[in-house]
Amino acid sequence: MRIGDYHPSQARALVELWRASFEHGVGIKDHHPIEEQLAHFVDRVAPTHSVRVVTEGSRLVAFMASTPDSISHLYVRVACLGQGIGSKLVELAKTESSGGLWLFTFAQNRNARRFYEHRGLAEIERESENMWKLEAIRYSWVRNKSAT
Repeated sequence: MRIGDYHPSQARALVELWRASFEHGVGIKDHHPIEEQLAHFVDRVAPTHSVRVVTEGSRLVAFMASTPDSISHLYVRVACLGQGIGSKLVELAKTESSGGLWLFTFAQNRNARRFYEHRGLAEIERESENMWKLEAIRYSWVRNKSAT
């Protein structure tokens, strides 16, 4: 497996992976048109985030969109969950961070919550002001100053 930078030719495969992983983790069907989600990614996510992709040969198996302060998207192909791919992406985000990270995940996504908690992120607040009207948990991680 290889971690590399996102290329625009990967947009559709990335969004399809995102949707399938989201639906699996949250347990709901995304009824938004795929073209709408694709436009959102191309117009709003890719220009403002560092987007990394994980490939196995020519197949996209995961991606992460992050800034020095946050992880806005981290999705792994459902068939590839539990292989350490997400862990590598979180570690990359921590390394490239400004010293701390925050992210949201939905409360009902128990696997994601457990995943982030096992990687040193702590719950700091809950909210439900999102388009899904689902409870979301904000997680935070701060670099240990003695480890630098």
